[in-house]
Amino acid sequence: MGVTTVTDVTGANADVLHTLFRSEQGGHEQVVLCQDRASGLKAVIAIHSTALGPALGGTRFYPYASEEEAVADALNLSRGMSYKNAMAGLDHGGGKAVIIGDPEQIKSEELLLAYGRFVDSLGGRYVTACDVGTYVVDMDVVARESRWVTGRSPENGGAGDSSVLTAYGVFQGMRASARHMWGEPTLRGRKVGVAGVGKVGHHLVDHLVSDGAEVVITDVREESVRRILDRHPKVTAVADTATLIRTEGLDVYAPCALGGALNDATVPVLTAKVVCGAANNQLAHPGVEKDLADRGILYAPDYVVNAGGVIQVADELHGFDFDRCKAKASKIFDTTLAIFARAKEDGIPPAAAADRIAEHRMAEARGR
Repeated sequence: MGVTTVTDVTGANADVLHTLFRSEQGGHEQVVLCQDRASGLKAVIAIHSTALGPALGGTRFYPYASEEEAVADALNLSRGMSYKNAMAGLDHGGGKAVIIGDPEQIKSEELLLAYGRFVDSLGGRYVTACDVGTYVVDMDVVARESRWVTGRSPENGGAGDSSVLTAYGVFQGMRASARHMWGEPTLRGRKVGVAGVGKVGHHLVDHLVSDGAEVVITDVREESVRRILDRHPKVTAVADTATLIRTEGLDVYAPCALGGALNDATVPVLTAKVVCGAANNQLAHPGVEKDLADRGILYAPDYVVNAGGVIQVADELHGFDFDRCKAKASKIFDTTLAIFARAKEDGIPPAAAADRIAEHRMAEARGR
């Protein structure tokens, strides 16, 4: 190509530019490289699409191994948000921001305020919220420099923690999966394995127990496991995810921790017949969705069932109303069933069917 590096801010490989403009990945409208030397801020804001409305997506604060990795993550995550928002029926496109660095080491009020000024400079094309490494208290700081911030505390006009509705939406997706697989929209009498019982996972366990499911859990944090066992004595725990996915008689596997849970090593040993969880980017690479289908495992696309959180933060822009948000999150049940029906009709895995539906909605919006 004659160009090997981009030297202005990130030092990112020229492959990043190739990725940015590669049409088969859908393209990105805008990518902003942000730097504030005084505070140490280095950030990337990626706007994938505004076809349906202002791009909406969280801010991830993470110690990336390289600037190139950070840019690539922003591109992938923002594209995913376009699909998530489209399937959630929101009038928002997809965007995502990443702040480069260890939040335990460099996060400061000065840095967050600087970041807020960059968000504000986009004039509402991008609306931010919490993600990995950022919290409600951080959004309150960012909001001091920009109105285009959601996920704030109730004291500052926000909706607060979105994990409650995220878990509720996942539960609706799981009920739809049960309906499709076994004929009844309930997990009563089913054995459900939940990997990761943190912010979202512990709420999901509450729903499952109330519905009459037999629940098995695991988490790398002992205190998270203990909290569940103290509240629900009939829940059982296993040592790790490798043990969980091999549990005999498991009906449903719910990955609720890190991405990439479904990969070449885990799919062949899964005992569950349904996968439906809160984690983002569960499919480690293209083709895993077909491997699941070939094994007769029903996969509820992650960005569809975990959309309760983005439904909540989007509502915050209009004056948050919990009941209104819960009603919207309840529709994840119908959306998930529609995806399964489309997958059967087209002879494709559910993940591909969800992508087609989302792409159709975005294409229709562009044509208006």
